[in-house]
Amino acid sequence: MTTLRSILYLIFLSVSVVLYASPISLFGRILPFDLVSRAGQHWAKVNLKALELLCGLGYRVQGMENLPSGNCIVLCKHQSAWETIALRALLPPAQTWVLKRELLWVPFFGWALAAFAPIAIDRSSVRRAVRKMLAEGKRCLDNGRWIIIFPEGTRVPSGTRKHYGQGGAMLAKKSGYSVLPIAHNAGVFWRRRDLRKHPGQIDLIIGEPLNPKGLKPEEINQRVENWIEETVARLPYARSS
Repeated sequence: MTTLRSILYLIFLSVSVVLYASPISLFGRILPFDLVSRAGQHWAKVNLKALELLCGLGYRVQGMENLPSGNCIVLCKHQSAWETIALRALLPPAQTWVLKRELLWVPFFGWALAAFAPIAIDRSSVRRAVRKMLAEGKRCLDNGRWIIIFPEGTRVPSGTRKHYGQGGAMLAKKSGYSVLPIAHNAGVFWRRRDLRKHPGQIDLIIGEPLNPKGLKPEEINQRVENWIEETVARLPYARSS
């Protein structure tokens, strides 16, 4: 039953991507960024609801009161495709994502993604990628956008961790904007490279913003990593069924 319900959601997801991505791909670059961002947020909210209805996979959020009044740099644990939908739905719509440039080549999804003006980096050249992220990230922050970064760089299975890149911490130090750490256990229910979306409730925890003033990038990064990994370790890592 889980597999069947997951297939139904995959069909829904694919159809929703085409329906939303087609007009965004065609007109997104000439429409106001705020309008395009709200369209992306609406798509994400629709998909979170579909996950709950079709797969029985819901979520609960703690720490919404920690969202700062202004924009900031979000550093989030990366276990699943779920958080790429959830962050778009739950955070303010004016977002700029740091992502690998290959995603822009994905039909429909990638074409629409380009309209959201992401910071697309070439991971084969770390120095060039960092320079681009620092320059474009500072500009986007000054324009009022939230910067979304997965410091591990790729999805990691639940219960494991990977090296945290310092790009987000370096951006915080250079720009002066605060860092918002986010932890979750989405990988327990929606595993990496797994069709099945298991029923249950994902926990997403938003930490307190970290002011980078007086801290070195290494210190910022270590504090964020410690908080995220310690928080994830306290979350359920096994499904009830």
